[in-house]
Amino acid sequence: MAVGIFDSGLGGLTVLEAARQRLPDVDFLYLGDSAHAPYGVRDADDVFDLTGRAVQRLWDGGCDLVILACNTASAAALRRMQEGGLPRGKRVLGVFVPLIEALTERQWGDNSPPREVAVKHVALFATPATVASRAFQRELAFRAIGVDVEAQACGGVVDAIEDGDMILAEALVRSHVEALKRKMPQPQAAILGCTHYPLMEQTFQDALGADVQVFSQARLVAESLADYLERHPDMLGAGASGYLTTGDAQRVSDRATQFLRRQITFQAA
Repeated sequence: MAVGIFDSGLGGLTVLEAARQRLPDVDFLYLGDSAHAPYGVRDADDVFDLTGRAVQRLWDGGCDLVILACNTASAAALRRMQEGGLPRGKRVLGVFVPLIEALTERQWGDNSPPREVAVKHVALFATPATVASRAFQRELAFRAIGVDVEAQACGGVVDAIEDGDMILAEALVRSHVEALKRKMPQPQAAILGCTHYPLMEQTFQDALGADVQVFSQARLVAESLADYLERHPDMLGAGASGYLTTGDAQRVSDRATQFLRRQITFQAA
């Protein structure tokens, strides 16, 4: 039984790599919907429909657990999918949960009233669709009080990364950080609210300054998955990984190999 990891394109590979390192005995099946990327500029209904199709493909591929390693999909589709009812024995998880847990220092199942937390000023960098959804602020408000969140929609960054233009991506990141700092001059923490952004983590850190704590989702999701699998040891496998794409398999393979600096071979979904 494999763990499915879904993203609109290549960004979720950062989650997969962290999960593979943390859980070498687990089988993973990755699906990137590169034919329809980026999701960050699509409306909520469109994202919901595309995400549903992708999750179904991973279920058909033998994945009872699917992680939406796409913040836009998590923001626009996860709660709607869960409220609509999932097939028996199937689970879909998003990437917001580990992030909120880390920021508020409380477990997701802790339903006590919201309370004060150490971090008061948080910068959120995300796609336009994720920012518009206010999903992060909504989930945070259930668990913490007195936290000021300033969101910055980072248009163009995902496109530049997917195109392999890292010089443009770096320039855009610095521009978006400058725009955020004009609204919140001294953030205490920064959330990289897109799984493409860990590829630019050092650029974000340099632009923000060493005194700002940067939360990168890949490591947090891997730790959360490890905790989940401790309670579900039947999901252990042989450490195999498969890669599917709705886009041009050769082009996507070349880009993925460039990003991860090791050979990655995608097959058509």
